[in-house]
Amino acid sequence: MSRSRKNAPADSDSDPTADTADTADTADTADTAGTADTAGTTGTPRAAGTTGGPGADTVEDLLRRHAPQVLGALVRRYGHFDLAEDSVQEALLAAARQWPAEGLPANPRGWLIKVAARRLTDLLRAEEARRRREESAANLAPRDSFTAPPPGEGRAPSDDDTLTLLFLCCHPDLTPAAQIALTLRAVGGLTTAEIARAHLVPEATMAQRVSRAKQRIKGLPFVPPGPEDRDRRLAAVLEVLYLIFNEGYTASSGEHLHRADLAREAIRLTRRVQLLLPGEGAVTGLLALMLLTEARAPARSGPDGELIPLDEQDRTLWDRTAIAEGTALVEAALGQGPAGVYQLQAAVAALHDEAGRAEDTDWPQILALYDLLVARAPEPMARLGRAVAVARVHGPAAGLAEVAALADRLPGHHRIDAVRAHLLEEAGERAAAREAYEKAAAGTLSAPEARYLRARAARLAR
Repeated sequence: MSRSRKNAPADSDSDPTADTADTADTADTADTAGTADTAGTTGTPRAAGTTGGPGADTVEDLLRRHAPQVLGALVRRYGHFDLAEDSVQEALLAAARQWPAEGLPANPRGWLIKVAARRLTDLLRAEEARRRREESAANLAPRDSFTAPPPGEGRAPSDDDTLTLLFLCCHPDLTPAAQIALTLRAVGGLTTAEIARAHLVPEATMAQRVSRAKQRIKGLPFVPPGPEDRDRRLAAVLEVLYLIFNEGYTASSGEHLHRADLAREAIRLTRRVQLLLPGEGAVTGLLALMLLTEARAPARSGPDGELIPLDEQDRTLWDRTAIAEGTALVEAALGQGPAGVYQLQAAVAALHDEAGRAEDTDWPQILALYDLLVARAPEPMARLGRAVAVARVHGPAAGLAEVAALADRLPGHHRIDAVRAHLLEEAGERAAAREAYEKAAAGTLSAPEARYLRARAARLAR
């Protein structure tokens, strides 16, 4: 990822800023992002209505679903995360080659465990031979430790392994960039090449990042965090999933604002966590936020990939199935204890999605939700989103006053310049708005955002 986005709410067009300048690539500056073009992303885009939800089990679906369970089983029993992860990747590649031609095995997960365990045996033996040539690799572990367990036996992977694996990949000793890369590879089942393409970096660079991450957590116990640390570690997992989604929904750099593969993968992984932790309001809220935001993706760009702001989108193109699921999840999340950041952002997204027309948006209610959000987590991007809501309810002058109060919190950030430009334009200050648009365009690393902002500036110069 080209820069940290920890303060960027994931709901990119779902919130009040959404209808601002369509430039802020965060959820709260909501409609600022609306440009995403799916061209150039890896993977095959799903049809509308399939944003990460259950569907036909293709070979790719099976491999993605079983990969973390197989890896978790190997690491839980044998340790050696780095070697186990390499072994699972080789098993996945073998399956991708064999299954389409020979058909699916009766027990796909058992097949993967068997192949991965055999490869792990080879790697462990080779490593042991290098370290202690006088010892036989056969003494490293009982022979039957490396065979696939029959269906139903206790050594079969459990769903808890997937969650434990996520905790390990998001360990606090790792940097956010390393957490994201390791999560996508070890839990998401993406290859290093796929992750590198999604993040616009050379494959060798991403391989080094993954390798360093695996070495960093080498030797850590494969156990869930204790009760005293569990909430903090779960928050880190959700933040990583949130960052992956946010980068997919509105890419921070490059030619395309939407990287559909990353957005879909974040939804898939978050859905998995939600199935494992159905009573966690933050998890449910995050899944709802992702679904409600990604539902607008089909309308966010025009035929040539041009950005379409939220208030100009063709809402008939929005994914109503995803919106219905997301709305139901918001209602469930708000009933699962005190509303946190993800639940509140999801509620904002739901209000945007429920409006049949831009002018029907319930901005007073959105402002009330932002008041709660800022009180709970006064992050600069949340406050910027609130500034847009203030402008919608009380007029652009009031919104500009809120933006001015944020100047020292977001110095030189293109998002604040974009929002300021939009509000200045609404206030009739064309020259000042044009200058702010140009400044915002110069500050973003996203080519589509820069084109959009320059076009707005050019229009005001006429």
